[in-house]
Amino acid sequence: MHASIYRPIPIYNTPGDWVAMMVYPYIYSTVGEWIGWVTPRKDVYDVHGYHVGWMTDEPRILKRRIQEGMLARRNPPATPERIRPPATVPLPPMMAELPFEVIDVFDDDHVYLTTLDHGEHKEDMD
Repeated sequence: MHASIYRPIPIYNTPGDWVAMMVYPYIYSTVGEWIGWVTPRKDVYDVHGYHVGWMTDEPRILKRRIQEGMLARRNPPATPERIRPPATVPLPPMMAELPFEVIDVFDDDHVYLTTLDHGEHKEDMD
């Protein structure tokens, strides 16, 4: 199925700022660049296939503060075309408070969801 048949879903951070957009299975920045993807089990991966965290129903992207082991790297889906995000999004829902051991990826570790040409997992051009 083509991603465009799915309804775009805004993703928010804990303070309620719009930080990304999901057009299943792809996650885009607020300017329409591909920054990650989500599995049917709601696991979130970056564009290089590294596990970032999980998607909540609110929706937010969360991860454990301390990772015990790493999930295997997965092959990312085909690189999608850039999207044109909406000019406005609905107001965010009330966000549940997070326990100490869980953090919001977009509050603390925004570096985990970047475009193909940025981020710590970017391939070096040697």
